[in-house]
Amino acid sequence: PFNMTPHQIHGELDRFIIGQENAKKVLSVAIYNHNKRLHDESGLIKKSNILLAGPTGCGKTLLAKTMAKLLNVPFVIVDTTSMTEAGYVGDDVEICLQRLLEVADGDLELAQKGIVYLDEIDKIARTGKNRATTKDISGEGVQASLLKLMEGCEVSVSIKRKQPQMEKVTFDTSNILFICGGAFDGLFDSPENKPIGFFPGNSETADIGQEINGKLTQDSLKKYGLKPELVGKLPVLCPLSELNGHDLIRILTEPEDAITKEYQLLFEKDWASLIFEEDALLQIAKMASSQGTGARGLRT
Repeated sequence: PFNMTPHQIHGELDRFIIGQENAKKVLSVAIYNHNKRLHDESGLIKKSNILLAGPTGCGKTLLAKTMAKLLNVPFVIVDTTSMTEAGYVGDDVEICLQRLLEVADGDLELAQKGIVYLDEIDKIARTGKNRATTKDISGEGVQASLLKLMEGCEVSVSIKRKQPQMEKVTFDTSNILFICGGAFDGLFDSPENKPIGFFPGNSETADIGQEINGKLTQDSLKKYGLKPELVGKLPVLCPLSELNGHDLIRILTEPEDAITKEYQLLFEKDWASLIFEEDALLQIAKMASSQGTGARGLRT
């Protein structure tokens, strides 16, 4: 049984995630409370879905994955940009429930306690150029469909994907924790930087750019183009900062699954020892930093 305190959960997150102290604190409490909710009979403890916002390669998905590992529940990552409204060609929103069922080996009870990570949630916001779109295939309609799932509802889901005639089960989403992740370009820009996706000369978009600068709040998310109802279903807002050079060097060596340890193991299997000198690590971190893809650049 899961009986860790937030302090212990934070310690576990430290084993795999470097930096992002604020995010780790927020998520430690979120995991702790979500676990209480899973074992609550009264129904008084309400679900608190989470929004992680920060630049690419800063650890959003890794945090969500590590959380799921700690809780020992099924975990799936779904790219919201591949989702479309019902009736269009593409994945519909229920795909995340089918994937949870698959990960749980068809165990419905276990799947109903899972965690769904909705990636690229900022890409279905209607901002900048997208505001004028009349037929919004993957934006507002998908937000509306997600809203239903995140609130908690019963959905009929076929057990095997791509074979709709297969057996269907009734999936209750009220205990599923939804974690949304996105870079939200422009949201964290300082006022002097022109936000990405807004164009000078168009006064309306320029104003929006000024309005959403600087803070991750429910208001700034609504101005960014997320539906107010969807923002209301994300009570835990967690900004992540960009990783600096010092963080990147630590990421290379400190986590239990650090990439340098992986390469040393590969060499060990050929009876060779691989040694990384400090200057080499610094150089790798510099090259990765120049790519602007955060920790992802380290493997490259």
